[in-house]
Amino acid sequence: MKVEEVISKIEHLPKLHEKNDLSYIKKVLAYLGNPQDKVKTIHVTGTNGKGSTSYYIANLLKKAGKRTGLFVSPYISKFNERIQINLDLISDKDLIKAYQVVTRVINKIKETDDTFSLVTFEFETVMAFWLFAEKHCDYAVIEVGIGGQHDKTNVITPEVSVITSIGLDHEDIIGPTIEDIAKEKSGIIKKGRPVVFGEIAAKPLNILINQAKQMRVRYFEYEKDYQIIIDKKIKFTNSQYQLSFNLRSPVEAIDMGIAVEVITILGLQLKPQAVEQAINETVIPGRYQIISRHPEIILDGAHNIQAISNLVGFVREQPHHKLYYLMGMMKDKDLDQVFTQFRFDEEIVLTRIDYPRAAEFEDFPEFIRNRSQFIENYQAAFDRVKEQLGENDILIVTGSFYLVGAILNYWEKKDES
Repeated sequence: MKVEEVISKIEHLPKLHEKNDLSYIKKVLAYLGNPQDKVKTIHVTGTNGKGSTSYYIANLLKKAGKRTGLFVSPYISKFNERIQINLDLISDKDLIKAYQVVTRVINKIKETDDTFSLVTFEFETVMAFWLFAEKHCDYAVIEVGIGGQHDKTNVITPEVSVITSIGLDHEDIIGPTIEDIAKEKSGIIKKGRPVVFGEIAAKPLNILINQAKQMRVRYFEYEKDYQIIIDKKIKFTNSQYQLSFNLRSPVEAIDMGIAVEVITILGLQLKPQAVEQAINETVIPGRYQIISRHPEIILDGAHNIQAISNLVGFVREQPHHKLYYLMGMMKDKDLDQVFTQFRFDEEIVLTRIDYPRAAEFEDFPEFIRNRSQFIENYQAAFDRVKEQLGENDILIVTGSFYLVGAILNYWEKKDES
């Protein structure tokens, strides 16, 4: 089999089951000998920041000499990004092998239940768990897809659980209220296993703390158990470390802090210099990824009100002449709220990628359609905006990881040519 064929087959699997439970994935994992139980795991959820936090934790574990798996979603430019070992993308050969192993199990189950199948995300999750066990990982960092309690990754008993943030996103699936979202994400808290909380507002935080108390676990809070001060550097303090990191956005700073708190809880005796080096060296695809200087071009997959607000607030503080945004979003996002975050002196160009959920021009709120240019072809849109940039201008490509991934691939292909 060719890897392109494998990826196509996975991505064309069903998206939903009749029952929203974990019985399907648990059945396949049981046939495989429950590989998810053969590797120590860290489980990471949150409305925003879970991907960045997962990368930071994985790099710290690697720096500590631990063979480390990483499962993240979505991928930015290549499917293999979803499953990594020591931050190296899984090879095409191993991806094909994992696909064949999981497919054989499904075919076995179909002998007695011809209606059985896995949805795309379940299939990917099973492949990741099987590969992490097969490759003898010491740890695996597992990023939740959506939510927590009902997410297909929630078949593990992690060494540490992480909840980075609570905000409005995917309200139709795990909402509609912030309290509903907090309750769903609290579902990754397991009995006897510690949990780390990021910067979370009082009301949802109380829900998380109550769940932690009910499960009789230790919980660690931002500003109480670990502190971050942002000046010319990011200064971190907890029970073990006093550290200084290179300046990134305030949101990234909290993600860094969560990661260090996790490795502290795990008892990994990393020297301060090693922790600082691991954090500073971590590259997170599609999260404030700078691909050009003078003019500066930034790719960031912010796709909800909380993430967009944090992004634009940080970018405005950077030295610049004019800010340009190239934006494409999914039509099921809170578009009205997102676009209230922009100023009239900031230029917005709207675009879309060829994806069923991608917003068409008429899906954007009227007030933003009236002040923005719409160029349907994202490559043409990117080129058009790039041509307008002065040396001290900043272009931010944002609104969707799908758009960010498409632009990154386009940029890299142009760079190669």
